[in-house]
Amino acid sequence: MIDLKSDTVTKPTPAMLEAIMKAEVGDDVYKEDPTVNLLEERLAKLFGKEKALFFPTGSMANQAAIKLHTQPSEQLICDKWAHVYNYEGGGVSFNSGVSCKLIDGHRGMITAEQVLDSINPPDFYHSPLTSLVCLENTTNKGGGACYDFEEIKKIRKVCDDHGLGLHLDGARLFNALVAKNESPKQYGEVFDTISICLSKGLGTPLGSVLIGGEQIMKNAMRVRKVLGGGMRQIGFMAAAGLYALENNIERLADDHTRAQELSEILKKQSYVKEVEKVETNIIIFYLNEKIQETDFLKHLIDNGIIISSMGEGKLRIVTHLDYTQAMHEEFMEVLQSLH
Repeated sequence: MIDLKSDTVTKPTPAMLEAIMKAEVGDDVYKEDPTVNLLEERLAKLFGKEKALFFPTGSMANQAAIKLHTQPSEQLICDKWAHVYNYEGGGVSFNSGVSCKLIDGHRGMITAEQVLDSINPPDFYHSPLTSLVCLENTTNKGGGACYDFEEIKKIRKVCDDHGLGLHLDGARLFNALVAKNESPKQYGEVFDTISICLSKGLGTPLGSVLIGGEQIMKNAMRVRKVLGGGMRQIGFMAAAGLYALENNIERLADDHTRAQELSEILKKQSYVKEVEKVETNIIIFYLNEKIQETDFLKHLIDNGIIISSMGEGKLRIVTHLDYTQAMHEEFMEVLQSLH
């Protein structure tokens, strides 16, 4: 099967498996795992921050960040499509007792002006105290869209002016860095905390890392423990992360190129109503009203291809490390053969 429902479906390469097998490990609960410690140090340095902490999942890393930034009854600001709101099981309210003020942004991205307009007056005790802004780059439901970094800097200024924290859900941040030719240190300079996922475009079996300054991260280990994140010889997975950082970043450009080529093919098909702009490795498209989505997805499966439905007519294709050129050519032929 050609599985393009997500970039989380990848399997470790032989070279990554070798790195896993050769990893030097210890007990991470005691901070005695040298490979985890090295991964954390490397990512902190890469982003110009003091601290980093390994988490089993991106959702846990985001939830920990929200907990570090907020107190119960407060409120964070995010786009209506944000992962922290839509895809983390209500963890914002369950774990931190915090509500979300949702902004109707563009493709999952919000502006500094919208953030400013959404801040509750701090002396108006009837409304929740606004304490945090969460951005997502690239945006998942927004089809892999990338923020304009100048807008991010404007949002940082609003946060500084109003005493708000700024967290980045950077699950696919390396896709944005490659697509926009930006640097990790740029992001480290403007965000208080950043979560980085290693198991999406970078191809590891699991793992995310939360990065931040010394002060905000001082209780990160405690929060991770409360969330159930005490791990032992997790250096095996950290070794996969180190391998990915050294070998799997630049190749993200291949995923982006293939996504763009698929987008161009889809635009020419009579059964496609609309294809959203493609910037990275995600393609969002919509079928014409005459085409039944279930029939279309079944036809693809019959041809050995899996994509995903996001509801409301939104179909998603995600290119990734395990999607080869041969698979790409086969998929393009299938798309052009459908009527």
